[in-house]
Amino acid sequence: MTEAEQTLILWDIDRTLLYVGDIDRQVYREAFAELVGRPAKYLPARGTGVTMPLAIRSLLVNNGVPEPDVHDLVPRMVELLPHLLAAHAADLHEQGVLMPGAVSALKAVHTRTDLVPTVVTGNLKRNAMLKLEAFHLDGFLDTEIGGYSSDDDHRPALVAVAQERASAKYGAPFTRSNTVIIGDSLEDVRTGLEGGALVIGIASGKTTANELASAGADVVLDSLEDIPRLLEAVATTTRDPD
Repeated sequence: MTEAEQTLILWDIDRTLLYVGDIDRQVYREAFAELVGRPAKYLPARGTGVTMPLAIRSLLVNNGVPEPDVHDLVPRMVELLPHLLAAHAADLHEQGVLMPGAVSALKAVHTRTDLVPTVVTGNLKRNAMLKLEAFHLDGFLDTEIGGYSSDDDHRPALVAVAQERASAKYGAPFTRSNTVIIGDSLEDVRTGLEGGALVIGIASGKTTANELASAGADVVLDSLEDIPRLLEAVATTTRDPD
């Protein structure tokens, strides 16, 4: 890679940069009760990294909502969730936590002129922004060029969304050889493998380092705390992509 070339960095959010505890699940509870009219007995699994529209669909199906109603309720819940999360904006900061090393890692990537940092996340865009803004992380990311589940509920497709937006804004091609996902889940790994990005796995969530490596992550780190190692991982994967 020459000095003029840039690498697109696609940060995952939940359990990679921050963790908001039970707030997401509380919002699912509130949305289900408001739209279905009864409490939800089963909630989406934690830490899977699946997109919100797919998690909503599972929430409805697993709680016995008939298929015709599911079809109608998914878009209504997609529209409602950001409003409900916004009502918990103060709770995000008070109850949520930053993952170890997250701020330093974001700052280190942001200051590099050869790295273009944004996000690829299973969150709807407004939900993603609420979480990032709660911890003042949005300033380290070009959120205009990110890929969000409000763009597509198939998470691997979000890599191309971000690449196309980044290429249009920065006037450079972004492909698998110069795009890196940094995330904690098996879904992050799958997103990179199927969507066209290299993957740095961070064992900060529910997935172990061995599981991330076995799934196909190019590099696996225990956390974001070792900044030189993180930056070297980015350089190594893009210097010699498979």
